[in-house]
Amino acid sequence: MIRINCPYCGEREHSEFTYGEDATRTTPDNDAPMEEWNTFVYERDNPAGEHIEYWHHAFGCRAWLKVQRNTLTHDISWVGLPHENPEAES
Repeated sequence: MIRINCPYCGEREHSEFTYGEDATRTTPDNDAPMEEWNTFVYERDNPAGEHIEYWHHAFGCRAWLKVQRNTLTHDISWVGLPHENPEAES
């Protein structure tokens, strides 16, 4: 079972959260070509190992969080708010 340590609510089961998306991607500009939007919406990497994702605490405080999770083991090494980054925490 994955447990996520919400900065506001403390450690909770992952069933209280919903996966948002890859937190490392950049949204195209509004006037970007259709091909760029198509790539953003439909083409995704499937990384193995450490990865940063957005998660929503849907059944708790409803905050959006950034979570650094190992996609192979599901171990969570860092949780922060959307404006934070794990490198800055050192």
